[in-house]
Amino acid sequence: METMGTEDFYGGPGPEDLLNAAAAIAQALRQFAAIEAQAAAGLRACLPAGAEPGPITDIRRAKAVAFAAAEAASRAALLLEAADLLAPGGTVDSLAASLANATRRAGLAPGVLVPMLRAAALSLPTDDASARIAASIRVQELANRLA
Repeated sequence: METMGTEDFYGGPGPEDLLNAAAAIAQALRQFAAIEAQAAAGLRACLPAGAEPGPITDIRRAKAVAFAAAEAASRAALLLEAADLLAPGGTVDSLAASLANATRRAGLAPGVLVPMLRAAALSLPTDDASARIAASIRVQELANRLA
């Protein structure tokens, strides 16, 4: 009788685990995008509208708030695009290339997504341990390609 090693039982995440991980990461990124969009909307609400005085009347402060609102909105859009790219799954190389192109179109360096992807893998809205492991592996592979 032939003995079996642990690698015969624990070969890593399977294709379904990777798809579940992709869906969970995409959902977490969408939640992050919603938070960024709320921050952008809250910051925009502080700005004066037309001739009406607002809570911020100093032009320097208004510029800083307007810039922060624009940055938050840009991050929200980038996170939504990243979620759409990651959701269907795919190879690490094709996903990393697509994510890098998306960040460049947004005027950012590809590495800007790495902390967001790691945070998404840590905050997965699932109790599926295999998907969590697959997500961690996938995010680390993407981080290596994007950084």
